[in-house]
Amino acid sequence: MRNLHIYILYGLVAVLFGLVFYYKNDSPKVTSSENEHWLPLKRESTQIGAPKQVARVKLFDIPNKMEFAGEPVPLNESDIKERFEREIYVNVYWESNMLLMMKRANKYLPMIERVLAENRIPDDFKYLAMIESGLMNVVSPAGARGFWQFMEGTAKDYGLEVNKEVDERYHYEKSTIAACKYLQKSYAKFGKWTSVAASYNIGQAGLSRRMNDQQQPDYYDLLLNEETSRYMFRILAFKEVFEHPSKYGFELTNDDLYHQPELKTLVVKNTIPDLAEWAIKNGTTYKVLKTYNPWMRKTKLTIRRGNQYEIQLPID
Repeated sequence: MRNLHIYILYGLVAVLFGLVFYYKNDSPKVTSSENEHWLPLKRESTQIGAPKQVARVKLFDIPNKMEFAGEPVPLNESDIKERFEREIYVNVYWESNMLLMMKRANKYLPMIERVLAENRIPDDFKYLAMIESGLMNVVSPAGARGFWQFMEGTAKDYGLEVNKEVDERYHYEKSTIAACKYLQKSYAKFGKWTSVAASYNIGQAGLSRRMNDQQQPDYYDLLLNEETSRYMFRILAFKEVFEHPSKYGFELTNDDLYHQPELKTLVVKNTIPDLAEWAIKNGTTYKVLKTYNPWMRKTKLTIRRGNQYEIQLPID
């Protein structure tokens, strides 16, 4: 009986090796056009006696000229170009993240672009929101929240309501308006949009201090911490890839993108003690209510006398 078990085990191992050999030889071959530049990358095979497998990584033609908010990027400097190139490859070859960002951006960029334009903020700042949050209502380790990653104190300074039941850092449009106020104030201080973007990461006081200490008024001439040093180049990388997606291998159709449904606005002036019950009475669900109104943080909504809120729901 023991010998029978051994024979069965050997047989299963042989079948397994046979399947591995079959699929390795039957896998599709990668082809490329003559004008594409590929870098061979040797990969050791785990199969004894098998030939070495070779994967190929595409190299991209990095642009020699680029602007952010109308301000030239000094890509003629080797250090600057290398830092920019690093972010291109890091983000392009994180394919899942870039792909989902492109699909998600279609839902929110129209609103962000509109609000930026209404507040006379350069359109390139939409990429700042992307690298801050991935256009998701995330929470940083420090407690910053929402698309624009506001800390609670800063959010209140720029007109956002933050309490136990309401947190407008999660309100897509209101938080974008608050971000515009911050950017306008920062531009009044620095006079350069590149510095404005950098200050969003390190803070206005932090950037001013480093400019004074190093006696350099330009972001690209400053020695900064790792995060702020990479910050502008991440923005530039997203701008480059979003403006030339097919160059970097991203060819999405309109059907591939995520779409925001048409929404209706309901004005509420009285306290809602049970949001789930309110949702059902208004022909929807608690899940849908919270999905399109993430600024509501509890199961109820207390409304003070004379106050009101706008709730958005998909049109049936």
